[in-house]
Amino acid sequence: MNENLPPAQVWPTLRARDARGRTRFLVEAFGFEEVAVYGEGERVDHAELSWPLGGGIMVGSASQDENDPWPLQPGSFGAYVVTDNPDLLHARAVAAGAEITTGLHETDYGSRDFAVRDPEGNRWSFGTYRGEPRPARGEL
Repeated sequence: MNENLPPAQVWPTLRARDARGRTRFLVEAFGFEEVAVYGEGERVDHAELSWPLGGGIMVGSASQDENDPWPLQPGSFGAYVVTDNPDLLHARAVAAGAEITTGLHETDYGSRDFAVRDPEGNRWSFGTYRGEPRPARGEL
Protein backbone atom coordinates (compact mmCIF):
# COMPACT_ATOMS: atom_id res chain seq x y z
CA MET A 1 0.00 0.00 0.00
CA ASN A 2 1.18 3.55 -0.72
CA GLU A 3 2.22 5.02 2.63
CA ASN A 4 1.87 8.57 1.23
CA LEU A 5 -1.90 8.28 0.84
CA PRO A 6 -4.10 9.70 3.58
CA PRO A 7 -5.95 7.11 5.67
CA ALA A 8 -9.46 6.27 4.53
CA GLN A 9 -12.13 8.51 6.02
CA VAL A 10 -15.15 6.79 4.46
CA TRP A 11 -15.52 3.03 4.89
CA PRO A 12 -18.19 1.41 2.70
CA THR A 13 -19.40 -1.67 4.54
CA LEU A 14 -20.94 -4.93 3.41
CA ARG A 15 -22.29 -8.00 5.12
CA ALA A 16 -21.72 -11.50 3.80
CA ARG A 17 -23.14 -14.96 4.39
CA ASP A 18 -19.57 -16.26 4.08
CA ALA A 19 -17.47 -13.28 5.21
CA ARG A 20 -14.18 -15.19 5.27
CA GLY A 21 -14.84 -16.52 1.78
CA ARG A 22 -15.90 -13.07 0.59
CA THR A 23 -12.69 -11.59 1.97
CA ARG A 24 -10.58 -14.22 0.18
CA PHE A 25 -12.49 -13.58 -3.06
CA LEU A 26 -12.00 -9.78 -2.86
CA VAL A 27 -8.28 -10.24 -2.26
CA GLU A 28 -7.83 -12.82 -5.03
CA ALA A 29 -10.19 -11.42 -7.67
CA PHE A 30 -9.71 -7.68 -7.25
CA GLY A 31 -6.48 -7.14 -5.29
CA PHE A 32 -7.84 -5.74 -2.05
CA GLU A 33 -5.33 -6.13 0.78
CA GLU A 34 -6.43 -7.77 4.04
CA VAL A 35 -5.49 -5.46 6.91
CA ALA A 36 -7.47 -6.92 9.82
CA VAL A 37 -9.95 -9.72 10.48
CA TYR A 38 -11.61 -10.25 13.88
CA GLY A 39 -13.96 -13.07 14.79
CA GLU A 40 -13.99 -16.74 15.69
CA GLY A 41 -14.36 -19.69 13.37
CA GLU A 42 -16.22 -18.73 10.21
CA ARG A 43 -17.82 -15.66 11.84
CA VAL A 44 -16.25 -12.29 11.04
CA ASP A 45 -17.11 -9.50 13.45
CA HIS A 46 -14.99 -6.96 11.60
CA ALA A 47 -12.62 -7.09 8.64
CA GLU A 48 -10.78 -4.25 6.94
CA LEU A 49 -9.60 -4.51 3.36
CA SER A 50 -7.52 -1.69 1.91
CA TRP A 51 -7.46 -0.69 -1.73
CA PRO A 52 -3.92 -0.18 -3.12
CA LEU A 53 -4.77 3.29 -4.52
CA GLY A 54 -6.30 4.45 -1.23
CA GLY A 55 -9.39 3.87 0.85
CA GLY A 56 -10.89 0.54 1.70
CA ILE A 57 -13.96 -1.41 2.74
CA MET A 58 -15.17 -3.25 5.81
CA VAL A 59 -16.72 -6.72 5.76
CA GLY A 60 -18.64 -8.58 8.43
CA SER A 61 -20.73 -11.71 8.76
CA ALA A 62 -24.47 -11.32 8.24
CA SER A 63 -26.45 -11.73 11.41
CA GLN A 64 -29.76 -13.49 11.96
CA ASP A 65 -30.26 -11.48 15.17
CA GLU A 66 -33.37 -9.28 14.89
CA ASN A 67 -31.63 -6.76 17.18
CA ASP A 68 -28.64 -6.42 14.82
CA PRO A 69 -27.65 -2.72 14.92
CA TRP A 70 -26.28 -2.94 11.34
CA PRO A 71 -28.78 -5.15 9.46
CA LEU A 72 -27.36 -4.94 5.95
CA GLN A 73 -28.50 -7.68 3.60
CA PRO A 74 -25.80 -9.75 1.86
CA GLY A 75 -25.65 -9.10 -1.86
CA SER A 76 -27.06 -5.56 -1.64
CA PHE A 77 -23.74 -3.69 -1.83
CA GLY A 78 -22.41 -1.75 -4.80
CA ALA A 79 -19.24 0.29 -5.30
CA TYR A 80 -17.18 2.01 -7.97
CA VAL A 81 -13.44 1.45 -7.46
CA VAL A 82 -10.68 3.37 -9.24
CA THR A 83 -7.94 1.36 -10.90
CA ASP A 84 -5.00 2.40 -13.06
CA ASN A 85 -5.14 -0.82 -15.10
CA PRO A 86 -8.71 -1.98 -15.76
CA ASP A 87 -7.61 -4.48 -18.44
CA LEU A 88 -5.30 -6.33 -16.05
CA LEU A 89 -7.87 -6.20 -13.24
CA HIS A 90 -10.59 -7.49 -15.60
CA ALA A 91 -8.40 -10.49 -16.48
CA ARG A 92 -7.70 -11.11 -12.80
CA ALA A 93 -11.42 -10.94 -11.92
CA VAL A 94 -12.32 -13.36 -14.74
CA ALA A 95 -9.61 -15.80 -13.63
CA ALA A 96 -10.99 -15.73 -10.07
CA GLY A 97 -14.53 -16.50 -11.26
CA ALA A 98 -16.19 -13.08 -10.99
CA GLU A 99 -19.34 -12.78 -13.09
CA ILE A 100 -18.78 -10.03 -15.65
CA THR A 101 -21.96 -7.96 -15.98
CA THR A 102 -20.52 -5.25 -18.25
CA GLY A 103 -17.38 -5.91 -20.27
CA LEU A 104 -14.48 -3.54 -20.73
CA HIS A 105 -15.58 -0.37 -22.47
CA GLU A 106 -14.81 3.31 -22.89
CA THR A 107 -17.31 5.69 -21.29
CA ASP A 108 -18.48 9.02 -22.70
CA TYR A 109 -16.71 10.75 -19.77
CA GLY A 110 -13.29 9.31 -20.61
CA SER A 111 -13.03 6.29 -18.34
CA ARG A 112 -12.24 2.68 -19.17
CA ASP A 113 -14.62 0.57 -17.09
CA PHE A 114 -16.06 -2.88 -16.46
CA ALA A 115 -18.53 -4.27 -13.93
CA VAL A 116 -18.89 -7.59 -12.09
CA ARG A 117 -21.10 -9.33 -9.59
CA ASP A 118 -19.37 -11.26 -6.80
CA PRO A 119 -20.58 -14.71 -5.66
CA GLU A 120 -23.00 -13.18 -3.12
CA GLY A 121 -24.51 -10.76 -5.65
CA ASN A 122 -22.70 -7.54 -4.74
CA ARG A 123 -22.03 -5.22 -7.67
CA TRP A 124 -18.56 -3.84 -8.36
CA SER A 125 -17.58 -1.38 -11.09
CA PHE A 126 -13.92 -0.71 -11.77
CA GLY A 127 -12.51 2.03 -13.94
CA THR A 128 -10.08 4.85 -14.45
CA TYR A 129 -12.51 7.69 -13.60
CA ARG A 130 -11.22 9.48 -10.49
CA GLY A 131 -14.16 11.85 -10.02
CA GLU A 132 -14.50 15.55 -10.63
CA PRO A 133 -12.00 17.95 -9.06
CA ARG A 134 -12.78 18.76 -5.45
CA PRO A 135 -13.77 22.29 -4.48
CA ALA A 136 -11.21 24.25 -2.49
CA ARG A 137 -11.53 23.83 1.29
CA GLY A 138 -14.07 26.19 2.74
CA GLU A 139 -16.37 26.07 -0.30
CA LEU A 140 -18.58 23.29 1.07
